[in-house]
Amino acid sequence: MSALALSIVLSLVSAVAYAGGAIIQEQVAAKTAAQQYAPLRNGAWWVAVVLNGLGGLLHVVALAFGPLSVVQPLGALTIVFALPMAAMFVRRRAGATAWRGAIMATVGLVGLLSLTQATTSRSLADTERVALGLATGSAVVVLMLLAHAVHRHPAVRSMLLATAAGIAFGISSVFTKTVAVDWDANEPLTRQVPSLAVIAVLAVTGLLLSQASYRGAGLAAPLSAVTVVNPVIAAAVGLTLFGESFRYGTAGTAVALACGVVAAGGLILLTTERIGAAHATDAPAVAAEQPAATGTPALTLEGVDAFEGRDGLDARDVAAASSATRAAEDTPVTEQRRPAHDERDLAGPGGRPLPGEPGAPEQHLVTDGLTGLPLQPLVKKAFPQHSVS
Repeated sequence: MSALALSIVLSLVSAVAYAGGAIIQEQVAAKTAAQQYAPLRNGAWWVAVVLNGLGGLLHVVALAFGPLSVVQPLGALTIVFALPMAAMFVRRRAGATAWRGAIMATVGLVGLLSLTQATTSRSLADTERVALGLATGSAVVVLMLLAHAVHRHPAVRSMLLATAAGIAFGISSVFTKTVAVDWDANEPLTRQVPSLAVIAVLAVTGLLLSQASYRGAGLAAPLSAVTVVNPVIAAAVGLTLFGESFRYGTAGTAVALACGVVAAGGLILLTTERIGAAHATDAPAVAAEQPAATGTPALTLEGVDAFEGRDGLDARDVAAASSATRAAEDTPVTEQRRPAHDERDLAGPGGRPLPGEPGAPEQHLVTDGLTGLPLQPLVKKAFPQHSVS
């Protein structure tokens, strides 16, 4: 097998590993909403961490055997692999809009990366590393604060966190390239320690932010954002700091910008698709609040987001079943028993007199001549001074 073929195979396996890790992360986020950043006690989450680490390792090895212009676009296939894998393994089927957005983002990203032309490898100066680290940290913190401010809108919050994760991963790749260049130049290890620390911090930060981005936002939108933002940020730094450029001069630059617009349009399409799905899910909950005033249990969707899409269940079905169960529990239960004796009213017609007491007087009903309905019963003259209760 040639080196180029080996790099292609490694890139494809890396994309599959990334897709599997993303699917598990989304499932963990749906089941452990309270631990949105680091569900450390969940074994499945650690499996996702291993898959992401394996994907990163295979990607680095693929870069060692093949050119960047081939390996990087193949990494964008993570989105394309993730959607059918989710439908196959966890029954998470994506709609037509999600597929269109994912394909647009992938095509735009592949075109953009294919037009990027690498030059002679160079490292970053110490001042450039400090400035890049501070700018990255500031951008990530701002996006996290914005995500917290719009926490009532899960789709927007998810895209902000996924963008922050993509930035962290992208700059981590930049520092990794810098360390690799310095290693080839036989630079002292002490000079690499700060860069290695930055790589570790950014990699962990990106992993935790990507995990949080899957909560309440599905799979396609957060994964597409991370997959697109990561290489785009790395390419932007390469163009500005490493002296890289686009192929074919001005025409190649124009096509690359068009590909960037297509990728951004795919992300916007995925975001609006998630917002529309959230509004469609919230509509029944608003309408169900009206019966609460009459004592009828209201149908709400709180606490059932984790069940949506799992095993074919819908959130509204789970909420309706939960409301029916609560209504059955709140209904008073009347005890039914066999009477030990005749409990009919003693003073009424047909009543049984107690021992030693006279029976109730006979009653005659006077009928209204107009309506034919019985009026107040009249007591026989045997007891003229008493009325029947």
